[in-house]
Amino acid sequence: MSNENNDKKQVSRRTFAKAAAIVAGAGVATAAGLTIIPRHILGGGGYRAASDTPNIAGIGFGNQGGADLQNIATMDVPGKAAPLNLISEPYAGVRKQRQGAGPGGGGSNAGGFSAASVVQMGAANSGETFHYGNIYALCDIDTEYGSYIFEGYPNAKRYTDFRKLIDNEKSLDGVLIGTPDHTHAVIAAYAMAHGLHVFVEKPMAKTIYETRKLAALAKKYKVITQMGNQGHNTAGTWTTAEWIQSGKIGQVKEVHMWSDRPVWPQGYLTRPEGVPCPSHIDFDLFLGPAPEKPYSPEIHPFNWRGLQDYGTGALGDMGAHTIDCPIAALELGLPSTVQATSTPVSKDYLPKSQRVTFTFPKTKWTGPEGLTLSWQDGGVKPPRPKELEEDRQLQNALYIGDKGMLMHSTHGADPYLIPNDPDFKVDPWMERPESVYVDWINAIKEGRKAKNDFEVASILTEVLLLSNIAVMSQMNNLILQYDSKNCKFTNLPEADALIHYEYRKGWEKYLEV
Repeated sequence: MSNENNDKKQVSRRTFAKAAAIVAGAGVATAAGLTIIPRHILGGGGYRAASDTPNIAGIGFGNQGGADLQNIATMDVPGKAAPLNLISEPYAGVRKQRQGAGPGGGGSNAGGFSAASVVQMGAANSGETFHYGNIYALCDIDTEYGSYIFEGYPNAKRYTDFRKLIDNEKSLDGVLIGTPDHTHAVIAAYAMAHGLHVFVEKPMAKTIYETRKLAALAKKYKVITQMGNQGHNTAGTWTTAEWIQSGKIGQVKEVHMWSDRPVWPQGYLTRPEGVPCPSHIDFDLFLGPAPEKPYSPEIHPFNWRGLQDYGTGALGDMGAHTIDCPIAALELGLPSTVQATSTPVSKDYLPKSQRVTFTFPKTKWTGPEGLTLSWQDGGVKPPRPKELEEDRQLQNALYIGDKGMLMHSTHGADPYLIPNDPDFKVDPWMERPESVYVDWINAIKEGRKAKNDFEVASILTEVLLLSNIAVMSQMNNLILQYDSKNCKFTNLPEADALIHYEYRKGWEKYLEV
């Protein structure tokens, strides 16, 4: 269903981008790489000042994308999402009641969100009414599954094809993308080429090539970008960074991280049999650049996460919420080596459980030999430190320094020293940014970079995606040497083919912008 009526009285951000060329060299001020165009140059009663509410389109909102939209603006007609078609597999470990939240509180549920991190994700959980942005248009390939969002924003224009949305709606300022991982890049690239600001759920993209391409396009088109890694803008992440950079645990030698994900199907499985696709789903658009394969209700709307064609697995999902903190706190760049071992992997699915080990060059906060960072999922935890109090749960991240240890939950929440030091305090000196949603909207208004823009988020995303290449290369029995500057593997050139994949015909053009 489409509504192609355009409000041509308003001047869009796309008009700003085009007008930049006209005023270049005319003494126009710039900020954060954006041209700020004076009102007198644009003229007309329809000019919308930067302080006004930006027009936002939601693209893909049946699950996380819908929650994201509700952190931008309260629904006009409150509704409830349909239950996930999740083929859930239980966590094999023993799950005990968490012991409390906040610094010194000691933990979260196994691999999930702590109470502290949930509260900080955005105002959608608070019960207040707000409109940081105007939900101007909505687009989803499934008109039924996301119907609660369509109904919740009844004034928003409706689409199923992101291309028609972006082509038609000239009053848009930005798009929020909550589609499956494999379509993040093509939609984000198309939006940026049209001068739109972009918020994309984590991970930024499915491949390293796509990730680097998006970061380059954001610079080329001078748009405001943000990756939906909510923990990057929460207090816990920056408290953890301050504790580490204070020197309390000394130089960090090792970091161990884990998750109970996947709770969706992964492992030595075969792709579900295809069945006729319901009329309310445009499965061709779901596929996007991925290979042409049949529809199955065991794939859409959620269980695509474990399939190699569409998802990035447990690390792509939860790694963004955990690995982000050490990258920020220790000021890590890209790793120099990566290796993996896993349970059996099929041609269709990612493994049920894996262990991935990265080595990073030294920084000011690591030992002289650099840093070793390991990730484990499928519910397998790293060894429990003997200094950790009995009956205290091991959280999702463990830092081992030469003077002590520190752990925290996902999203950087609940930092806790090992052994515990309840009297330890650090006067905060790092910025506590607003939620990733409000930060993105305000960055659009103010003409500045968002805290977790594509330049920042591309580093984390590339780390996550290197893990899947290591899993697929594990039978070569070597440690992959990664030349991050040239984006290639120096001791296994055939692994370079996994940096990207061949798009379905016609889709490659969306990155060639």
